[in-house]
Amino acid sequence: MANIKSAIKRAKTNEIARMRNKTVRTSLKTTEKQFKNAVAEGNKENAQQAYNAAAKQLDKAVAKHVIHKNKASNKKSQLAKALNTITD
Repeated sequence: MANIKSAIKRAKTNEIARMRNKTVRTSLKTTEKQFKNAVAEGNKENAQQAYNAAAKQLDKAVAKHVIHKNKASNKKSQLAKALNTITD
């Protein structure tokens, strides 16, 4: 454990940020799973709604500096590719 006051404060803020980032990442994984389940069902309308929710979550994660913007872009591209494989 740190002895200097500023290092103690820094450790505390780092822990708070880590927990916040963890919740954002967990919710991202959940929305991606929901999208993949919708794609597996083959229902294009549900999959489109799930894609929109996942894309919004990714954009929010970028805004909060949890993930890099290029990672979010690549992930949205992968999800869109999966969405386009569904035929009605």
